[in-house]
Amino acid sequence: MMPNALVGGQGSSSSTSSSASVSASASASAPTDHQPPQLSRYESQKRRDWNTFGQYLRNLRPPLALSQCNYNHVLDFMRYLDQFGKTKVHTQGCMFFGQPDPAGPCTCPLKQAWGSLDALIGRLRAAYEENGGASETNPFANGAIRIYLRELRDSQAKARGIPYKKKKKKRKVSEGMSSNFHQI
Repeated sequence: MMPNALVGGQGSSSSTSSSASVSASASASAPTDHQPPQLSRYESQKRRDWNTFGQYLRNLRPPLALSQCNYNHVLDFMRYLDQFGKTKVHTQGCMFFGQPDPAGPCTCPLKQAWGSLDALIGRLRAAYEENGGASETNPFANGAIRIYLRELRDSQAKARGIPYKKKKKKRKVSEGMSSNFHQI
């Protein structure tokens, strides 16, 4: 533990020279070396997701090294996460299947929402490459993952009776280009 006199950057000297006060004010406004930079919410989630996936691989029997991981392990991980889901997904046998506002409770399972899994895969895809993985071997970028997520999205939308509509991106047209376009 550092003494309080050293934390401010002035040492134990009691002199109040102008250079000491300048260095004290500069050190007070500058970030300290012992604190890591504050991560954004996205970066924190990405780190937490990456650690969770690593823990999942270590808990497999036998444990699996990340270098041996493929898209099947990613699919298994997403299915494993379903047990922690909070989204009611009606089965085809349920009387509320296809109804957006069910009138009462049912015994259908709670699952991970496809949007949550889609965001998770995006974060893990980025984390894989940031942690030294090659983009060509990224199991999170495999086409089978995209197909699984698309089918999951469609089945969850059908079970809730709410059709999925892709949001259209707003096109930004610069003024110079739009005036040239109309002159042609």
